[in-house]
Amino acid sequence: QVQLLASGGGLVQPGGSLCLSCIVSDFPVSIYTMAWYCQSPEKERELVASIPPVGVTNVADSVKGRFTISRDNGQKSVFLQMNSLKPEDTAVYYCNTANQNIAWGQGVQVTVSS
Repeated sequence: QVQLLASGGGLVQPGGSLCLSCIVSDFPVSIYTMAWYCQSPEKERELVASIPPVGVTNVADSVKGRFTISRDNGQKSVFLQMNSLKPEDTAVYYCNTANQNIAWGQGVQVTVSS
């Protein structure tokens, strides 16, 4: 049974940092392009960043220079390091493949507020 278990969300002040983690079970994560998405009441689910098995990572313009995506195939995990957080980053964050091959998990809430 394929599962996406995301963690690491929470409440942080503007300028703070968080690191999100996603463990993908029963899935050959090493051969897929993995990605993080975000969704808020104001916006549809959007791609934040993606990382292919081999090659350069991609990040959305809105988080360029602040967010970094990485992976650890041995741990079947994908990470999103979030620095210099802004209130507009507030959203629910989800992990999946870039082609959404896996049923969506619950995601994690990230709230940036004073």
